[in-house]
Amino acid sequence: MTRLSHGFAMGLCLCALLAGSRLGKPAKAEDIAERARELHFSSIVLDTHDDTTQRFFSKDFDLGRRNPDGHVDIPRMREGGMNAIFFSIWIDGRIMGPPAVQKALDQIDAVHQNVIKYSKDLVFCRTADEIRHAHAQRKIAALIGVEGGHMIGNDIRVLRMFGDLGVRYMTLAHFYNDEWADSSTDKPAHNGLTDFGKGVVREMNRQGIMVDISHVSDKTFYDALEVSKAPLIASHSSCRALCNHPRDMSDDMIKALAAKGGVIQVNYERSFIDQAYKDAYDKLSGGIVAGFEAIAKSCGDDQECLQHKMTDANKQLTAEGKLPHVSWEKIIDHIDHVVKLVGPDHVGLGSDFDGATMPEGMEDCSKLPKITEALMRKGYKDEDIRKILGGNLLRVMEQTEKVSRELQAQ
Repeated sequence: MTRLSHGFAMGLCLCALLAGSRLGKPAKAEDIAERARELHFSSIVLDTHDDTTQRFFSKDFDLGRRNPDGHVDIPRMREGGMNAIFFSIWIDGRIMGPPAVQKALDQIDAVHQNVIKYSKDLVFCRTADEIRHAHAQRKIAALIGVEGGHMIGNDIRVLRMFGDLGVRYMTLAHFYNDEWADSSTDKPAHNGLTDFGKGVVREMNRQGIMVDISHVSDKTFYDALEVSKAPLIASHSSCRALCNHPRDMSDDMIKALAAKGGVIQVNYERSFIDQAYKDAYDKLSGGIVAGFEAIAKSCGDDQECLQHKMTDANKQLTAEGKLPHVSWEKIIDHIDHVVKLVGPDHVGLGSDFDGATMPEGMEDCSKLPKITEALMRKGYKDEDIRKILGGNLLRVMEQTEKVSRELQAQ
């Protein structure tokens, strides 16, 4: 072997050794854990659906301190790296007209008052750029989503008022049909969206309010998709292919959502992510509608009461062996399903914290770093993980803002 070829061979060996240390051998578990933690806490971690707003009206709840129950408060958000949150405005879907509007305004005001009260940690945001600025200032971005079109009181002027108050998405329907949109958990009444409902979608585009299709019937989804000039979001839905629940989206729906630039924000509710759990729950309760109405009957429109009773009942039934255990890793399965179906640009996080029964290991928002680490262990690129944690939703916000500017300039 010549001196040159010997040197070349030694160089190849050295390169191979270096490459092996980076790529050929699996990284140590603690190395991945540390890299995941660094990535998570440097990212915008945005959750599009939290029912914590209902708790603002409880004398026992304080957003600024660590609470012994529930899923979200500022200390646990800091611990879990959740630095952007949509506080959900919710009332029972059977309340309509002026009472619905008033109750919605009460909750919107409660969000604003809590942001003022905890201004050291929170800042109210309306745009993607404001969220990024909040992140740069190490503050938590607080946003508002209205969960159910019944809260505009069948009056499009109220929608404009909501926009002025900072509402940045609205779910077209909730558990029951409203006056102009069919729900996924009610008998069809409008064949999707009425003409007025289509007008609502157009006005949402004009106001820069994202169109949320969680909770709506399949026909309502396709109607909204056709009418909207901006991408749609599913603020808290999972995959029907993995768990056949009417609140989840079929693969065809996810493909259609993605084709228009939209994003599905995966819901962590046990019955939305695990088929065995859903089947067992349906057998015990008589189905989603019967189960919901049985608990709601004793709670009225008190969402906190509803959540407590659902959580307590589910814990007891699981402890008795009547409901199967559900691991938090099911969340990863749903995220991975969407990525394999339409790529990493169309999925995000929509936990339903404080409004649903969480899987084991995801007891509250302090556990969110697990998601980043799990995705990293599956081989996801850092840039794609950042998209899933919040970047994809920011993109949809920006596109919605652009459509709004164009429509208002006409």
